[in-house]
Order: sequence, then C-alpha cells, then structure tokens
Amino acid sequence: MIRRLCLRTAARSFRPAVYRRYYHATMTSDDPSVAPSPAPAMIPPAVEAAAPEKRGMVVLAPMVRSGQLPMRLLSLKYGADLVWGPETIDKALIGTTRIENPETGCVDYMRAGLVIRLCPPREKSKLIFQLGTASPETAVEAAKIVSQDVSGIDVNSGCPKPFSTHAGMGAALLKDPDRLISILKALVAGVGPSTPYALPISVKIRLLKTIDETHALITNLCKTGISTLTLHCRTVPMRKTERAIRDALAGASDICRAAGVRFFVNGDVKNWAHAQSLIREYNIAGGAMIAIAAEANPSVFCDTGVKEWREVLADYLTIAMETENPFANTKFCMMNLVPGKQPLREKLARAKTFREVCDAVGMECTIPEERDVGTVKTQRMTAAEERDAQAKKEKDERLERLAELKRRKAEEGEGAGEETGKRVKMDVQQAAPMDGVVPLPTVGVAEAVDTAV
Repeated sequence: MIRRLCLRTAARSFRPAVYRRYYHATMTSDDPSVAPSPAPAMIPPAVEAAAPEKRGMVVLAPMVRSGQLPMRLLSLKYGADLVWGPETIDKALIGTTRIENPETGCVDYMRAGLVIRLCPPREKSKLIFQLGTASPETAVEAAKIVSQDVSGIDVNSGCPKPFSTHAGMGAALLKDPDRLISILKALVAGVGPSTPYALPISVKIRLLKTIDETHALITNLCKTGISTLTLHCRTVPMRKTERAIRDALAGASDICRAAGVRFFVNGDVKNWAHAQSLIREYNIAGGAMIAIAAEANPSVFCDTGVKEWREVLADYLTIAMETENPFANTKFCMMNLVPGKQPLREKLARAKTFREVCDAVGMECTIPEERDVGTVKTQRMTAAEERDAQAKKEKDERLERLAELKRRKAEEGEGAGEETGKRVKMDVQQAAPMDGVVPLPTVGVAEAVDTAV
C-alpha cells in the first residue's frame, strides 16, 4: 500500500517535467518532420468589459411590496426605461378618492386607507399600472379611474400567490384563457389606444405545461389588440429560486414580432448588460424585465455597472422621505438593499420611525416630526401605551381623591362621635324615671301591636 502511494506521488511530480521536456523538444528540434508548436498567445491584462450595445428596453417588473413609489422612482433614476407598478386589485380601486399632495407632487388613491400612491410629475410617462382582475367590467372601471396618472394598463395573469388566485385573478386566468381574452378585449375597447383614454394594454403571463400550449396562448392573446406581452420564463408552480426556462422564448418572441406586439422577457435577468445579451440572443423586439435583482439593488438598470449598496441605500431613503412613503414599506425595502451580514441590518430592524432609520444610516430626517409616526403597528402600540398611561393617571387621581375623602370623613367622624356622646348622656339624664315608677321596656312596633291586642 505504501509503495503504491509512493509510486503515485512520484508519477505526479514527474508529469510536468515530461510535459516541459516534450514542449521544449518540439520547439527546438532540427527534425523537419517535427512541426514546431505555435507560440502561446499572450494573455492581455484584465480590463473591464465594454458595455454591450443597447438593443432593447430594460424595465422594472411589478412587485407587490418592492414595487412601490420610491423603488419605481429610483429605478427610473438609474436608467429603467419603464416601470411596472405593483398589482392593484380592481375592486379595491373602485370607490377610492383621488387626493393630490401639492408638497410632494404625489397622488393618493384613498379608501379606508391608502390603496396606492403615484407621482405623475416624476413617473407618469413611464408608469405601467398593473391590475389584478377577474372581470372585464371591473377592469375597465378601475382603469378609467387611474387613466390620467399612468401611461399603460397591464393585466396580471402570472402571479401564483393565493391572495391573487383565490378570486380567479393572476395565474388562475391561465386556466381560463377565454376569461383572460375577454378582459383584454374589454380594456382595449374601453380605454385602449383608439379611445379618448389612449392607453396601451398589456398582459404578463407564465409558461404553460408545454411549449406548444404556451405559444398557442400567446398567439390568441396577440389577437386581442394588446400592445405588449411579457413572458415570465417559469411555470406557475415554480418559485423564484428555481432557474428560469427559456425553451419557449425564441418562438414566443417570433409570434409577438409577427403580430406587431412588443415582447418582454422576465425571469433571472441579472442586470442591464445581461438584459441586452438576452435580447440579442433571442432576437427580442421589445426588451427585458428585471425583478429580483432590482429588489436587491435597483442600480442594475445602469448601463455602466451596479453601484455600491451604501450609495443606493442613501438614494432610496432620500426618495422615500421626499414622497413620504409609508414607513413599513420603506423599512422593508431598505432591509432588502442592505447585504445580509452588515451590522446596519440590526439597527434598521430595531428602528420604528424615519428618525431612527436616519440616525442608523447617518442622514438628516426631512419628514416633519408630527408626521413621523412609524408603522401602523407602531402607531397602535403608541396609542395603546398612551391609553394605558392615561388610565393609570386617572386611577391614581381616583385613589388620591378617595384617600382624601376617607381622611375627611375620619376627621368629621371623631368630632361627630364626641357630640353624639354628649347628646346621649343628656337624653339619658332627661329621661331618668321618677321615684317609684318603673319604666316600660322598649318594644318594636309588632310587639306593641300584640301587647295592645
């Protein structure tokens, strides 16, 4: 055993020497039959690869929490060509009140609370509003409500989450393509490019079970009059941690190109350069959509490369305060922007207001103190603490008043006891019996009646 190990070790140490002698012999041999080996190519020093040529658009995907206003504005700042808003349920939008904020330039759609916040001066020309819907009628009604603040309406038919599919929305529409087609046709007829609203209509789908089924669905959807179609290269059961499947991509792109429909690819798109590579590889007439990578660092839209996370974090917080973004969403997005092992994550996790977040980051808080109330949970906790403090104060005051009342009664009782004793003594003396007369015993009313009888 030991001998074999020694032989193996000697063989390993011998091979490079053999290779070197053979290489030298082939380069210096005088034998004309031995062709000299070509000289090894010189490896140039490492240089940064030049950015690829722009062949298509790179856009922000719709994301329920990460796709709120600050992330959209920051993505546009870093170079996103378009931004999709988070899925908003049509029935939640119907009945809202549109409220403009002249200080921030934002528009709030309010119902019992905030449904969605937009900023038309800064994003309208590049904002695609995504609807969650299962009805042609409510979809059109909701689209008309936001039509003045957006540049397009998208139908979500790819979200696999239960909050969307349980009501027949999202990915559930892929199982009911007739309903999906009726919704798209209704939107095109109600608010589409040929109407006074002049809004392009788009749809976002996922892969079906087979390539043929996926291509057949895309062919039918392109006949509805839509302007854009996005294909998320995962099936409905797949999650974001699973690698995207691009087998149906080239065919889908060709179908949309032939129909005159702009096409976007979504799923595992890493950054601007990767997006351009995919667009070129699959001959896409449209662009690529980024989701997960943008959630972690929206500077993926920069054509010059991704920025350092601290710079991105400061830019995000600045925009969040400018637009007075709800604190809970701000904190959620900031936690996504900070790498996992950074000590700052612990400070952010403990923060309950913008001021605490700014202290952790080292920035000045621009939100007025009276409006820096933290999350809804924090507000409820603060309100509960205030109620408890008020209840304790009132209880202490009642106990103090009761103690004062007892003290006064005790003082009054002592004086009353002395007066009562004097009166009793005087009454007894006045009621003393005459000589030879025995006083009658005291009896009750009933006893007196019996005695009388």
